[in-house]
Amino acid sequence: MKTYLSLLFAVMFLVMCGFGIIIPVLPFFAEKVGANPTELGLLMAIYSLMQLLFAPIWGRISDRYGRKPILFIGITGLSLSFFLFSIAHTLSMLFVARVIGGILSSATMPTAMAYVADVTTPQERGKGMGTIGAAIGLGFIFGPAIGGIFSKANLHTPFLIAGCLSLATSLFVLLFLKESLPKEKRILKTGNKISVWRTISGPMIFLYVLQWFISFSLSGLEATFAYYSAKRAGLHSAELGYIFMIMGLASAFIQGGLIGKLIRSFGEGKVIQGGIVISAIGFALILFIHNFFTAALYLSIFGIGNGVIRPCLSSLVTKHATGGQGSATGLLSSFDSLGRIAGPPIAGWLFTITIDLPYVSGIALSVLALSCYYLFAYRLKKVQQVGS
Repeated sequence: MKTYLSLLFAVMFLVMCGFGIIIPVLPFFAEKVGANPTELGLLMAIYSLMQLLFAPIWGRISDRYGRKPILFIGITGLSLSFFLFSIAHTLSMLFVARVIGGILSSATMPTAMAYVADVTTPQERGKGMGTIGAAIGLGFIFGPAIGGIFSKANLHTPFLIAGCLSLATSLFVLLFLKESLPKEKRILKTGNKISVWRTISGPMIFLYVLQWFISFSLSGLEATFAYYSAKRAGLHSAELGYIFMIMGLASAFIQGGLIGKLIRSFGEGKVIQGGIVISAIGFALILFIHNFFTAALYLSIFGIGNGVIRPCLSSLVTKHATGGQGSATGLLSSFDSLGRIAGPPIAGWLFTITIDLPYVSGIALSVLALSCYYLFAYRLKKVQQVGS
């Protein structure tokens, strides 16, 4: 199991490095080809929309044909979109690249989570999901730093580097990553459709809605925190970069080092509840930031709470999935994308009403997320009682 997870950790770290490289560059690149703020928002949203639509499809395909080929397709598609960006000189080409990237790269995350579910025992599932979360977090720390450095030479260069890194990662998958789903365990198409319907109509719908609330509140914070910290504490872009790096490191440390021990000691349910409560406390503390230190500390508290939720949710979803793991994790990725589509514009609108409102609403969303978990636990208990 350790060998499988180590290779998958390397794969996801490299994928997220490539993805993170373009984060600090994309707004300036889009502006260079003539995009206005509204078009930039659409450019960001179209990617999440494609992920929302296609992640469950790729998850089901991975249940039928195996994880390795779908991971290869997803990472190769991401590479293709980066190369298209690197040669783009019109806004329409950026949208084409973004759509292609969203459709194909949406195969990566649900397949990676399903891969973890294939190679771990139920007892080690949460730790395995945490390992992937740590790889993603670290990739998002190092990627933007690399993108910022190389963007000084040319705005096209970071996209070319990201494309080469993603292409190298896809070759790494092809040559070294072993298939985790044997042919005898793969699921036929008809049976998989039934299992998806049962998932949506059963207790796990509350876990998916919980993921939506968490993703919605997180993306809203990401969209408004730069403006909020500038007004409250006079912070600028360089200081914000350090703050998000500190938050990312804290979250990656918890996911990579402590999540397994926490789950063994308390179980996924208790850790999810604790994570939601800590996230809500983080939202409340953000209302009181007044300098760099308090911004870094309070955002890190939020990041630690938020960081433990996704691995535990992924673990619970794969444990209680009635059909294929890929189908279940694909649906989870769709709800995550749905939150990322809705969160930024609504948080931005709330910010225009009063700057504290996105974070007050974050507390409210945390309460709703906690309620979703209790509803899941209640419904699951009822189903188990009927089954026995």
